[in-house]
Amino acid sequence: MNWLPWVFIIPAVVLAWCSVWRSRKPKPPASVPESWPPATVIVPVKGHDEGLSENLHSLAALDYPDYELIVVAQCARHIPPGVLPSGVRVLLACGGPANTSEKIQNLMAGIRHARRASTVLAFADSDGRVAKGWLRALVTPLSQPGVGASTGYRWYVPDPPDFPSLLRSVWNAGIASLLGPSESPFAWGGAMAMRRELFCQLRIMDCWTGAVSDDYVLTRAVHDAGLHVAYVPGAMATSLDHIGFADLLRWTARQMIITRVYHPRLWLTGFAAHVTYCAGMVASAASGLWWALGLQLAPGMWKAARRGGWMHGLLSPAATWLWMWSLAASAFTRTIEWRGRRYTLSQPKVAVSDALPPGDAVTAPISAAGSKESPLAEVRGTARIE
Repeated sequence: MNWLPWVFIIPAVVLAWCSVWRSRKPKPPASVPESWPPATVIVPVKGHDEGLSENLHSLAALDYPDYELIVVAQCARHIPPGVLPSGVRVLLACGGPANTSEKIQNLMAGIRHARRASTVLAFADSDGRVAKGWLRALVTPLSQPGVGASTGYRWYVPDPPDFPSLLRSVWNAGIASLLGPSESPFAWGGAMAMRRELFCQLRIMDCWTGAVSDDYVLTRAVHDAGLHVAYVPGAMATSLDHIGFADLLRWTARQMIITRVYHPRLWLTGFAAHVTYCAGMVASAASGLWWALGLQLAPGMWKAARRGGWMHGLLSPAATWLWMWSLAASAFTRTIEWRGRRYTLSQPKVAVSDALPPGDAVTAPISAAGSKESPLAEVRGTARIE
C-alpha cells in the first residue's frame, strides 16, 4: 500500500471537518444601547458602480434618529450624474497626504468636515447596498467593554448571475466565515464604525497617512490598544456588481496582496490551509481515492450551501482553487491597481502611488446636461457642496 498520498489527504480531511466545527460557534446576544448617539456616515465615491444611486439612497434612508451622510470624491467628475440622494453633504477632497490612497484621502476629508455633534464615525463603500437597520447594528456593540470598532461585511449577489460573478460571491463568502461573535480578525472598510473619541485617541488619521488600506490599519491600531473588533451580521452590505473572469483573477489577487502586506499572519494562515486543501485534492484524485476526495469536499460544500444556497455549494471546490491562485499570485508582488491608480505597498505604508494611463481611470462626468462650464450644477440641485 502506498502511504504517500495519505500524507496529504489526512491533514486536508481533518482541516476540512475542523472548519465545520468552527463555523457552528454560538452567537452571544447583543445589548441595545439606551440611546442612539449622533453619527456621521462617510462614503467615498470614484466613478460608476452598479446600482450606485440605489446604494447611496439606501445609506440616506437609514432607520437611525440622528445621523448625517457625507459623500466624498477627489473631484466633481468622479461623481456620476443623478446618483446623489436629497440632503446628502458632498465634499471634494482635491488630494491629500502624499503616498496615501485616494480612498483614505477621501475618508480623511470627510472626518475633518464631520459635524461636531457626531460621537460615532461610520464608513461605507459606494458599491454596497444596506438595510435600514445597518447603522443601528454597527453602533450597538460600540458601548460594550473592550470593543474598539464594529464591522459588517459584503455579500455579492449578482443579478442576473453569471459564472465569474457567482464564483467571486463564493470566494468572498469564505472570508465572512472568519468573522464571528468573539474577536474578529479584522474590520472591513465598507461597513465599519468607531467611537469618535477613541478614533482620535488612537490617532487613526496619523496611522492612515501614507497607507493604502483603511480597514487593516484601523484594525491594527484597535488591536494594539488591547481592544477588539466586533462583528455584527446586521451590518452586512449587498453588492450587485458583475465581474469578468480576467478581472476576477486580478481582483482576488489584489485582496490577497493587501492582506499579505497589512496582515501577514492572516495571509500565511490562509496560504497554509489552501496548500493543504489543494494538495489533498490532488493526492486523492491522482490515487483514485474518490471517497477520500468526497470527505474533503463535503464539509466545505455543506458550509457554502448553508451560507449561500445550493449554487454556492456546487462552486465551493472551484472557489478553493481560486483561493489558491489568489494566494499564490499575491506571494510575488506588492503592486496593486485600484480605481485607476497603481500602488506599490510597503508594510504598513504605501511607498508609491502612480496614476494609470487615462484610459484606465474612471472619469464619469457629473453635469446632468453634460455642460463643461458648470460641472457641479446637477449636484447643487440635490445636495450640499462644500
